[in-house]
Amino acid sequence: MIAAVGVKKSYPGRPVLRGVDLTVRDGETLAVIGGSGCGKSTLLKCVIGLVRPDAGAITVDGTDITRLTREIEVAQYRRRFGYLFQEAALFDSLSVWENVTFGLRYLTNIPSARYRAIARDKLALVGLKDVEDMKPAELSGGMKKRVALARAIAAEPAYILYDEPTTGLDPIMSDIISDLILDLQKALKTTAIVVTHDMKSAYKVASRIAMIHEGRVLAADRPEAIRASQDPYVHQFVEGLSQGPIQMKLKEFEPEVGR
Repeated sequence: MIAAVGVKKSYPGRPVLRGVDLTVRDGETLAVIGGSGCGKSTLLKCVIGLVRPDAGAITVDGTDITRLTREIEVAQYRRRFGYLFQEAALFDSLSVWENVTFGLRYLTNIPSARYRAIARDKLALVGLKDVEDMKPAELSGGMKKRVALARAIAAEPAYILYDEPTTGLDPIMSDIISDLILDLQKALKTTAIVVTHDMKSAYKVASRIAMIHEGRVLAADRPEAIRASQDPYVHQFVEGLSQGPIQMKLKEFEPEVGR
């Protein structure tokens, strides 16, 4: 289980997380939604230990990760996680199988002689075959996402963090990626956090959906409850409406932007 309590994070002159309280239950897929810049990706980076919160606590399986100080402690902690980056973040100079197994040398004691077979197995799980020797430049956008997903599960993590997994994909490929997230959760019994703007995907993959607004969790509930929410902020965001309280907030800051 992952539990965030009172998590705050600011960058110079800009508060991002203003006291996030959120629990991710064991075995569930939690989708985190919210407008651009609300702190969704920052929260993921805090959870995996790439960014240290300014205040608050993040507890994973009973360990408060904000108290980990030694490099070896942080490294051992990160081994529990797979991370799918928003833009796939593949290494252009490496082949597909080398990309998939890149983390194994740092995260596991698996002999390198087994890497290629592991890559082939993980690629098969995400629906790719006979692509091991290709380079990222030879892949479509959807294939790159699937290779990145194979890399995220290569070390068989307990948790998978997805940062905008369907961004930049056409509607059909977005649905394929959503199906893969569901299939992997069932096959690997992982706990997952999915940061997304894609409400169709969120409704499909999530056990629960949490909305962050202005650095705090505004709502966290089952997908059907979020879809039917009467909260004006939640309703506006999930319906994709141009008119509503979120737009009004943005209008308040427009004069400052213009100066």
